[in-house]
Amino acid sequence: MERKRVVEKMQGFAINQALNYIEGNPEENIPKLMALVDRFTPDDWYVGQRNAMRSAIRKKNNWYQLILKIYELDAGAREAIFQNLLFNASLKGSAIQKEAEQREGCNIPWAILLDPTSACNLRCTGCWAAEYGHQLNLSLEDIDSIIRQGKALGVYMYIYTGGEPMVRRRDLIRLCEMHPDCEFLAFTNGTLIDEDFCREMLRVRNFIPAISLEGFEEANDSRRGAGIFQKVAAAMALLKAHKLPFGISTCYTSRNYADITSEEFFDYIIDSGALFAWFFHYMPVGNDAVAELLPTPEQREAVYCNIRAFRQMKPLFTMDFQNDAQYVGGCIAGGRNYLHINAKGDVELCVFIHYSNANIHDCSLLDALKSPIFMAYHDAQPFNENMLRPCPMLENPECLRKMVRSTGAVSTDYQSPESVDHLCDKTTPYAANWTPTAEKLWNSGD
Repeated sequence: MERKRVVEKMQGFAINQALNYIEGNPEENIPKLMALVDRFTPDDWYVGQRNAMRSAIRKKNNWYQLILKIYELDAGAREAIFQNLLFNASLKGSAIQKEAEQREGCNIPWAILLDPTSACNLRCTGCWAAEYGHQLNLSLEDIDSIIRQGKALGVYMYIYTGGEPMVRRRDLIRLCEMHPDCEFLAFTNGTLIDEDFCREMLRVRNFIPAISLEGFEEANDSRRGAGIFQKVAAAMALLKAHKLPFGISTCYTSRNYADITSEEFFDYIIDSGALFAWFFHYMPVGNDAVAELLPTPEQREAVYCNIRAFRQMKPLFTMDFQNDAQYVGGCIAGGRNYLHINAKGDVELCVFIHYSNANIHDCSLLDALKSPIFMAYHDAQPFNENMLRPCPMLENPECLRKMVRSTGAVSTDYQSPESVDHLCDKTTPYAANWTPTAEKLWNSGD
């Protein structure tokens, strides 16, 4: 254990020295740093990542431009990204997680998603959170306990969902202060980001918003409400003016898929200052979910093709969470890379799959990861060899039916509990329709 601490200190020192070296002249010194990395890194470590970085530097392509954009950020926020996200969460943390997985025989997540509150100041069409009610909250002490337990397992990345997390923004800033070694990201509608909050972000350094945007004004406001697009634009302008990191989160549906995968939309969010964009497939979760918002196979294929094309052209880090499973080996939920804790403390497999056997108020985080439905998920992953059919709910609904029934997991939607059969009956036709397209794309090797 002592040797391990010494190694971690040496790694941390080396990273700090490397970052200081780049700081003075990043464009000149980043290529030199790669030579040092290659010299002191074992040949079999992060080979793909190192090759991609080396290629980006040599070609000065869009990825290299994205690296340089990071050097336009506030220095303190940039330092926190490198220290907390790259070193603590991805290097040191991943090693601890792997040891814990081997020791405990269960999944250990890279990130923990949690809902500080079920309250939200908007009511968006097709959002399950709008049906949860506004009365549920995790206390500051609850969240602090989750983070402390997570860090013991090597988890240094915490992502707030909701509800609208910024309803609890004072507590979110307090948690940044309490855990300066962690990186915090919040999925937010952006309407509560103001000048004062930007100053708080600059002070604590380790908080990053992912702002929900469903396309341009007409597409966005038809789902989120009149005037919301302009409020998001104002929030992005504030963040950019303060040199703060932020990204975009967008849910693609049958109605907005063309908007959010257009070159105009990519250029708009890049010009607005976004460094990343998360793309989520619409999920028909909840008894009153609007199934018509599910994309058709042709629409999903268009999303797949467009995002991959712009990924090679634009200085924006993108992840399409339904179509990029090949890069992470299938579904990342169930604690494999992340889990979700709702505002009542129920520990859920996924932010979209609301069934559980465990509540954080009644058991430890580790016990929840060993609960029946989490172990069923662990044992069944991956759910399909075709990585364009990764999800046990959307593309393999028979898997979710079986896991929920066999483990006795119950619905965690307290406003209107939804049976697993009701949910999966909505996705079974979708899965059947998508399969031929998924097989065509997967077999093409693109």
